[in-house]
Amino acid sequence: MSYSETLAYLYSRLPMFSKIGNSAIKKDLTNTLKLCEFLGNPQDQFKSIHIAGTNGKGSSSNMLAAILQTSGYKTGLYTSPHLLDFRERIRINGDMIPEDKVVEFVKRNKDFIEDLKPSFFEVTVAMAFLHFAEENVDIAIIETGLGGRLDSTNVVHPILSLITNISLDHTSLLGNTLEAIAYEKAGIIKHNTPVVISEKAEATSSVFLDKAASTQSKITFASDQWKIETLNKAEESLLLQVSKLSSENNSVALNTLDSPLKIELDLSGNYQTKNIKGVLSSVEELRLQGFIIPERDLLYALNHVKELTGLRARWQTLSHNPLIICDTGHNEAGWEEVLLNINQTPFKNLHMVVGIMRDKNSDKLLSIFPSEATYYFCNADFERALPAKELQEEAKIKNLQGKSYPDVLSALDAAIKNAQPEDLIFIGGSTFIVAEALKRFV
Repeated sequence: MSYSETLAYLYSRLPMFSKIGNSAIKKDLTNTLKLCEFLGNPQDQFKSIHIAGTNGKGSSSNMLAAILQTSGYKTGLYTSPHLLDFRERIRINGDMIPEDKVVEFVKRNKDFIEDLKPSFFEVTVAMAFLHFAEENVDIAIIETGLGGRLDSTNVVHPILSLITNISLDHTSLLGNTLEAIAYEKAGIIKHNTPVVISEKAEATSSVFLDKAASTQSKITFASDQWKIETLNKAEESLLLQVSKLSSENNSVALNTLDSPLKIELDLSGNYQTKNIKGVLSSVEELRLQGFIIPERDLLYALNHVKELTGLRARWQTLSHNPLIICDTGHNEAGWEEVLLNINQTPFKNLHMVVGIMRDKNSDKLLSIFPSEATYYFCNADFERALPAKELQEEAKIKNLQGKSYPDVLSALDAAIKNAQPEDLIFIGGSTFIVAEALKRFV
């Protein structure tokens, strides 16, 4: 098969959560374990950092990958979903897995895949692990797909776990309380393996403390370690002053970062001030484990995350006059962060190109959408997407005004046609809305 034929096989023959929803999820690790065993257990052949969380895990994964590769470590990075190219999911030092390796993996293992009938995600996880093992990476950053305890990535034995935050999302699979969701995310905490929690919250901290105690794992709440002050917010960057909060746990001077420390981060979303706390605490833990990460490398990496890893669509400016910005925030907590950024952005009129998935709480999301915007409702091109017409009807009840469009690009074209040079066009509501809109800007 050619590369395009291989992708068509993966997309059409294997169930994908992003397209069909919960029915694509197998609630155990059996298939992943069988795949990995068939491949020679590649997940055991490299060091790894395992990252879970409701929001922020993608940004945190890319920041850590940028830091490690800048410090000279051959660094694998597995993330999901992709935006424009399947190969975005599997990178080494920022380079995507070659097309011929994707083709060869499917060709070599197709008979086994046909017999096992795994999900799309299970196959891509196994492909990533084999690629990292064959390329002898020094370390790989592994982002969970959904949840943690039963996520296909949870067959790795990491040297460090990082959990970014907990909010309500995928409640039909993970539970409808913060405590239940935290329990699923805490499933990545392994025996005698340190874990960093980016954001400490009253509702969930006991869940993490109990799990860490049961696994004899050192636990660090990064929000107790760092104070972050935004000195300047520019269109493409944040200038941050980072200060270490005093604590008896911060006494290993040789491994702690200087304080205060000025960081210019090339990710400009305000929510990155939360994510970076977990990243910095993870760097300190890696230093304790013997990784050599000079501060000059850390500062350079955080100023060049997008260039080093290919990260996109985190409060990303796509065009000017009018200003066009996209973001992959897709749940209530993510949208609250998006709105903070919108409110800090100068514009005359606001145009919103939005769509959401059927399994999201549309009532809650629409309740926080800004009423003063003009809306261009659309849907991604698969069945899990909420049809644009239905979204428009629900939005009317919330006094949100706009029209529905048959696809993302026609909605975007209408927004561009209607917007004045001093206006803001925001694209979001779903990773997949952003992915389809990005085709206009490549």
